[in-house]
Amino acid sequence: MRIFEKFPVIIKIIQNKSMAKENLQKIASQVRRDIIRMVTSAKSGHPGGSLSTTDILTALYFEVMDHNPATWTRDGKGQDMFILSAGHLAPVYYSVLARAGYFPVSELGTLRKMGSRLQGHPSVRRSLPGVTQASGSLGQGLSVAAGLALAKKMDGDKHLVYVLCGDGECEEGQIWEGAEFATHHSLGNLIGITDWNGQQIDGSIESVCGGGDLQLKWQAFGWNTVTADGHDMEAILAAFAKAREMGRKTNRPTMILFKTDMGHGVDFMAGTHKWHGKAPNEEQCQQALAQLEETLGDY
Repeated sequence: MRIFEKFPVIIKIIQNKSMAKENLQKIASQVRRDIIRMVTSAKSGHPGGSLSTTDILTALYFEVMDHNPATWTRDGKGQDMFILSAGHLAPVYYSVLARAGYFPVSELGTLRKMGSRLQGHPSVRRSLPGVTQASGSLGQGLSVAAGLALAKKMDGDKHLVYVLCGDGECEEGQIWEGAEFATHHSLGNLIGITDWNGQQIDGSIESVCGGGDLQLKWQAFGWNTVTADGHDMEAILAAFAKAREMGRKTNRPTMILFKTDMGHGVDFMAGTHKWHGKAPNEEQCQQALAQLEETLGDY
């Protein structure tokens, strides 16, 4: 079941299914507002990558994945599954989950607060609905997702497993071990997503470790690849559709490489690593919010 069909708060802005692009953009704008307000209130967090992946996760949760918050369980049976490997992108993850109905939107205000279920990196200790696996130690999420995809294949479950990685994260050796595993086991039900924004905590990818051509790297490990604009909703939806079809036809995992801008949506944050893990102050928060339309109501 697509999330639009389940929750009235979303249905209010979904009056015409042929306008999916516009509706998704409205949700994405609200998610970006949530991110800015959350990290400002917490005085810590990671806005840069959260903003660059907002359009991707909005499309995934509100249009692409087959999931239902009302019946969600960590074992993922009978639904598509998602793993956030780049765990520092928790602000966008939490906002999308809350806006999709997994837990109250009001809880977003507790990010990184003492006793909150919304920890700085996703955790399963307090059983936050929607979170299948703790993450934050970079490189591990792809291996988890590959294991889940293999389990679905063995169980005869035709649903898919999605995993989001960062381009800087692809410097981790475990990423490529997971890639080999997925190819070896013919995991056509596994769709990887890379936030290819060219930035990481200490600078550009090229200046830190020389990222090279990620498309050629994934192809060398036996994966199908799709490259798309990560801020164009039509391109995002088309990329997911193509990835699903490629996986079915080839019985191989597929990596979607989304070209994005770190900090996208806020002019003074865009295109720089400086907002990778830096929270705005109150004045900067208001400057950012002035650039983002409020569409679903702030928490």
